[in-house]
Amino acid sequence: MSSPRTTRIALAVGAPALALVAAFLITSLVLLFAGDSVSGVWGQILSFPTHRGYVNIINSATVYYLSAVAVAIGFRMNLFNIGVDGQYRVASFAAAVVAGEAWLPGYLNTALAVLAAMLAGAAWAGIAGLLRVTRGVSEVISTIMLNLTATALVAYLLRKAAVDGGSSNIVSTKPVPEGSRIGGFTLFSDTPTQVYGLLILAVVVGVAYGFVLNRTRFGFDLRATGSSESAAVASGINVKRMVVISMLLSGAIAGLVGLPLLFGDAYAYGSTFQSGLGFAGIAIALLGRNHPVGIALGAVLFAFLDEQANPLQIVLNVSPDIVKITQGTIVLTVVIAYEVVRRYSVGIEQRRVAASLGDDAPPAADSKEVRA
Repeated sequence: MSSPRTTRIALAVGAPALALVAAFLITSLVLLFAGDSVSGVWGQILSFPTHRGYVNIINSATVYYLSAVAVAIGFRMNLFNIGVDGQYRVASFAAAVVAGEAWLPGYLNTALAVLAAMLAGAAWAGIAGLLRVTRGVSEVISTIMLNLTATALVAYLLRKAAVDGGSSNIVSTKPVPEGSRIGGFTLFSDTPTQVYGLLILAVVVGVAYGFVLNRTRFGFDLRATGSSESAAVASGINVKRMVVISMLLSGAIAGLVGLPLLFGDAYAYGSTFQSGLGFAGIAIALLGRNHPVGIALGAVLFAFLDEQANPLQIVLNVSPDIVKITQGTIVLTVVIAYEVVRRYSVGIEQRRVAASLGDDAPPAADSKEVRA
């Protein structure tokens, strides 16, 4: 019989593998019904990326990772923060305005903008946290509404803070000064595309997330409250305080999502600034089971699928939206797969306990001794 540790590892690996296989089969059926080439689509998606593609995958995964960690903080607290999209919009706009004013020189200006982004994201998420603990409003509803409010608010403020773009129709803030920009680094000599310099930000966030969650009292309280709120209350944990702090932390990390783009590529917040990153983070956090390493693998997978889908329209006349179907199917199947694996592991543990109790039971008395 395999050891409990080996069984846990096998089950942990088996669940996402089962989900990926199911997603592959379902997407293939969709392609068949649509009359598209199944082999051609999968041949393109599963091929090796170009050098530029590798860089794009790393850059996209960096942003996805920050978004997913922000969501995962709420998930570990049993909070469904789906407002990351609005939080990073507000935070990116605040960072762009602060950086564009150049109140401090060089990288001090960058640090001030990063701080402004984290505070703005935390404040926006904190609204939902306060509504939850003071009025009992579900964070799902409040964050959805705050997403819409953030979109409208940023659009309004952007018109106020916009600078003259000349003949361009793009509305944007003042550009980040050159001395405050975070340069990237070249991974391949044959492509000018660079890896974001703020990749280090995602690494720091991931390490800090894993350390706080598993090595601190706050992380224990967070996990305990997420597992059982009533048990947390009985053990003396202030649940309302934990809810607010968790939402603030989640919003602060969400505030970092747009910064690699802002300081490494766009250099201003405008009407073309990338959107939708918060919703991708929800899927990736689910796929990675809120674990820092699992989230990293999920972020790379989603970035890989996005990059490999780009040529589908040109090469095979297939809409790249097929990847959205694949990603959505992965999320659905991974939830089902983890539940199946959870129930299977519970059954294994119950049988192991029953066998252990059976081995430890006292031997039956000899019948002759009983008659005596």
